[in-house]
Amino acid sequence: MTKKRLLQIEKRIANIKVKLAAIDEMRPGSLSRQFKDPVNQTGAYYQLSYTRAMRSRTEYIASDAVPDIRRQVANYKRFKELSDAWVELGIEHSRLKIKAARET
Repeated sequence: MTKKRLLQIEKRIANIKVKLAAIDEMRPGSLSRQFKDPVNQTGAYYQLSYTRAMRSRTEYIASDAVPDIRRQVANYKRFKELSDAWVELGIEHSRLKIKAARET
């Protein structure tokens, strides 16, 4: 059972690597629409907020760049999900390998 599970984990990790390699440009953060006059909701603009290296940052984004930034933010979220899954699988793989070595 352990060897079967190890092979399953290795296949899933290989699949994650392929998906990670396919990810294009990425940026962390969240994109939101703000208003210069929030009461009347006029003067809309977009801002990207993120934290990197323990520093919070905010950037103004031009309207024509919004679709591209949305795609980059989505790519980053996908990257994080895949990376987290890889780490979890790596931990399980390591534990099972150690357990299998003790049993033999």
